[in-house]
Amino acid sequence: MDPRFHNLHEELRSVLFNGLNDFSPTQPRIVQVGSSEASPSLDFSTATVKIPQERLVRYLQNWITECAPQLDKFDEEQHFQIEVPLVAQRSPALLYAILAFSSRQMERRGMVQGYYDSLELYQESIRLLAPALQAKDSVTLVTACILAVFELMSSETGNWRRHVEGCASLFEVFGVNGFSGGLLQAVFWCYARMEVCGSLTSDGSETMVLALSKWVPDLNRSVVSPEDGEKLVRSLFHEKSRDSHDAHANWAIYSCARVCDLKFRRTSYLELGRTDSKDKRPFSEQWQQLWQDLQFWLDERPASMKPIALVDEDAELNFPSITFPHWAAISSNQVYHAACILMLEMQPPGSGLDAQTLSLWHARQVCGISCANPHPGSMVNSIQPLYTAGRLLTHRSERQKIAQLLECVERETGWAALWRLRDLEVEWGYEGVIDWGHNSTTLAKSFNV
Repeated sequence: MDPRFHNLHEELRSVLFNGLNDFSPTQPRIVQVGSSEASPSLDFSTATVKIPQERLVRYLQNWITECAPQLDKFDEEQHFQIEVPLVAQRSPALLYAILAFSSRQMERRGMVQGYYDSLELYQESIRLLAPALQAKDSVTLVTACILAVFELMSSETGNWRRHVEGCASLFEVFGVNGFSGGLLQAVFWCYARMEVCGSLTSDGSETMVLALSKWVPDLNRSVVSPEDGEKLVRSLFHEKSRDSHDAHANWAIYSCARVCDLKFRRTSYLELGRTDSKDKRPFSEQWQQLWQDLQFWLDERPASMKPIALVDEDAELNFPSITFPHWAAISSNQVYHAACILMLEMQPPGSGLDAQTLSLWHARQVCGISCANPHPGSMVNSIQPLYTAGRLLTHRSERQKIAQLLECVERETGWAALWRLRDLEVEWGYEGVIDWGHNSTTLAKSFNV
């Protein structure tokens, strides 16, 4: 609640957009990530912060062991855990971004007593970011993305667009997309997950900041129909996902983004009367193709992305128990089910699906996945799917389990999640009239930890 946080957020936006104004369209897009010029150790001497070095080292350790794995949840190469600290050896702005993120996470989890360093570290990263932007170093993409995640972790995401707009502009300027490879690709999909969560929050009133056409390489879609363009992108993801869990998981994020975009365009047409200039096909045709693409994603999952244990109804959990062997499978399957719920909410006449029954089934899958897979990174990514599913649940015991899951996300990861529970209480008609009776023993038992 410190007003300095909001002031620094506005300062970061100003630094990013002022830096982008200095970019010329004719200038080369310099990509230096992973350079061998890194120094042999981290240098804290460039900073103006007055924080003891032993605390800074503790924040760095926490980044490696606790924070980075949350961002690497789809990334087998673990770029945030391994490469980001290496790149930070030559990028002070990046170094203080990861220290700010780590210290805030520790503060929110109650792991520090008597001092709160995150705002000072956040301010230092912003101060150091401007020279990096002037040098047109694409490491600024990594820094800006981590600072955006820092902001979203710390607050309710109703104003999510202001947190990611600078990142979106940087991706566009540097020409980075979901298939750029290496660290920048990992950073892109971290950003993409923020975009999707934000769009889910908007419930059809907003779509992606970065156009979906910028999420993938240019496939000459300017000379093909929207349907042909979708086929090209589907083939690209399908080919890449044969050898990569990451690619299949990222494919789910992209598919959910398409669902959010379709919902936005439908909302714009129905409520504002805007003509859909993006796709001239009838809505029913667009819906049917996207529904088929979602089921194609499900059918094409490799074995490691499918559940290894499935109990249709676990009496203790109140939901199915669905266990996955690979961390990338947890969130991607959960996002798939959330996307299906959104699709069924806007199902056109004549589709032949029992939307009410199917939606409830998908909602219970979302909850069952969270109950059985307490991976910290997946817990972070579960906040919006749990809200999407929770709106459909009517039994008090199910609602109480959702409340426990969201409370556990905030307590165990440091991510703001209870604001979504407050939104659910409004949906359920419980606002201000119910005490969920949470306690750490109950929550621990529900997660088997």
